[in-house]
Amino acid sequence: MEQLVARWAHNPKVTGSSPVPATRKKTLKYSGSFYFYTFTLLMTTHKSGFVNIIGLPNVGKSTLLNAILGEKLSIITKKAQTTRHRIHGILSDENYQIVFSDTPGFIEKPAYKMQEEMNKYVKSTFEDADIFLFLVELGSNPEKQIEIYQALQNAKVPVIVLINKIDKAKDEEEIKKYAELWNSLLPNSEILYISALEKFNLDAIKNSIIEQLPEGPVYYDKDMLSDKNERFFVTEIIRGKLLEQYKQEIPYSCQVEIDEFIEDEFLDKIRATIYTERDTQKSIIIGKGGDAIKKLGTSSRIEIESFLGKKVYLELFVKVKENWRNDDMMLRHFGYKE
Repeated sequence: MEQLVARWAHNPKVTGSSPVPATRKKTLKYSGSFYFYTFTLLMTTHKSGFVNIIGLPNVGKSTLLNAILGEKLSIITKKAQTTRHRIHGILSDENYQIVFSDTPGFIEKPAYKMQEEMNKYVKSTFEDADIFLFLVELGSNPEKQIEIYQALQNAKVPVIVLINKIDKAKDEEEIKKYAELWNSLLPNSEILYISALEKFNLDAIKNSIIEQLPEGPVYYDKDMLSDKNERFFVTEIIRGKLLEQYKQEIPYSCQVEIDEFIEDEFLDKIRATIYTERDTQKSIIIGKGGDAIKKLGTSSRIEIESFLGKKVYLELFVKVKENWRNDDMMLRHFGYKE
């Protein structure tokens, strides 16, 4: 499949400069090895930058981020609109640091104020990127992505179009024709064929990013995988299990909040509340005799334990907050509005 890799354009960008150490005021004597090490350090270029992943809902943005990082940071399900917040994933090496941003998919017709706020996250990605990864699904209609690609036509930073799910292609000709379509819409971009789910061609993405990254400082500790804390990822795990277990509107009407997170050496105690909009939804989440919420708690606990690397005691509660997705105060409380 490696012959399917296509690079249609290449626009490296190098800006900025490496930080220079402050000059000492008094004369000191240094060994030859010190000067050699300092010279080598100064001659080594460190690259860093922000790489924003954009595309329609359910196109595979979260799958791609998790695959590149080798860790599960974003919710992955077959349901659309699963990512609600902008999540930073950090990939570091000795000579570079890439800060990926997984954003919610752009919603053409927002039904709630919450979705309007999610679209603001998407629009903000056009303001702070050093490189764009524009993820499109093989065969998808470009007209449904017109707002995104028109914005990218005026981008002043490199754009890499990633044609995803090529493992579902009938033949190579189908992929080439679709690539030509995007090349006509974004002629200055680079185009790569990938499968995020099958982890195909991820090295080509990483190598292209590193090549085009500007010189820059270390923004985060090199051992960090994300700028989000453990509490955030615990809520995302529970919300992910809600999406897996419940159908239709139920999981989309829910918000998870951590009420208590007590860390101990061998056992973490976590108490979380699931907010929904109606009493009928609350009843469905709890289930007959509490069976449904027990199942939810068990599946959530198992994944949280895997994530934290220790045993967890998890308590789940359900509360009703009517119409919270259109309530400015609740949206601020849950972090959707500033």
